[in-house]
Amino acid sequence: MTTKPLRVAVLGIGWWSDVLADACQRSSLFDIATCYTRSPDKRAAFAEKYKCAQADSYEAILADPSIEAIINTTPNNVHLETTRQAAEAGKHVFLDKPIANTVAEGMEIARVCEQAGVVLALGYQRRRETHFRWIKNEIDAGRFGKLVQAEGNISRDRLGKIDLSSWRYQASGMPGGVMLQIGIHYVDVLEFLMGPVKRVSGMSNRLVLPGDNPDVANLILEHENGAISNLTASYASASEYYMMNIYGKEATAYYDLFNGLRHLKRGETKATPVKTEANDAIREELDEFVECVRNGTKPETGGVWASRNLAVIKAGVRSAREGRAIDVAEILKSGE
Repeated sequence: MTTKPLRVAVLGIGWWSDVLADACQRSSLFDIATCYTRSPDKRAAFAEKYKCAQADSYEAILADPSIEAIINTTPNNVHLETTRQAAEAGKHVFLDKPIANTVAEGMEIARVCEQAGVVLALGYQRRRETHFRWIKNEIDAGRFGKLVQAEGNISRDRLGKIDLSSWRYQASGMPGGVMLQIGIHYVDVLEFLMGPVKRVSGMSNRLVLPGDNPDVANLILEHENGAISNLTASYASASEYYMMNIYGKEATAYYDLFNGLRHLKRGETKATPVKTEANDAIREELDEFVECVRNGTKPETGGVWASRNLAVIKAGVRSAREGRAIDVAEILKSGE
């Protein structure tokens, strides 16, 4: 049975909207019908590139009964209002991470979409990469035994590459800096693999980039099962780098960008390479969104998950500020 393409509007046009639109075009499940951003030039360029219409206002999109869903890449601080409007108009929403700048707003986004009966999916594509799926399958099969520790690093070189006028690089627009912007991907992966985090110790600093936001950060995460994870995020490294090591009592998995995935069982002295095929993780998360809309199922990363994921980051931000470990429950209660 062929799934009917989802007729979508793209809201908020920047470099990531193009990444998502490119992924939509690699799929057979999307019809990019129209777009809107406040800049006429950006709107026209996007419409030309993706051969879609350009709306005069967001309200015009919401009033169009043929538009089924919104792909929302607006700044974090307007996620709540733009998503609330979409939900009230009966439009499903694919929302770029993080869900919001505060946990309270994230939970409200989840609530309004649930109340309206629309699908809300968050863009966390890293967890879908085949090396992490392989590790997850091994953990679920019990072959890692008791999970004890993990290490992660997600780093990019942004020196000379940032626009300080962009909300993405300002403390007001992206509070928490590099850890909120890219580190949250690996917080998601760590909770996906190791289980929920209950306590966080954090440190951060601005060492290389201009502006007012941390470009290096580190979190020590205590999971509910007792395992301890260490996560580093950086915009100050010499190159792009991703790493994730997962340690269990019976097995360990080592992944990094340049050497791929390796696996070591208890008693072995040399890690064995694991062949995993590269996959189109962004297209897959978008395809799942369509399937949820069509079948009434729930996405892997919905609003409540994303809000709790955000709470881990915010616990790290408070920890760095106050110099103490912070329970995630504190952040969930305060809604900060």
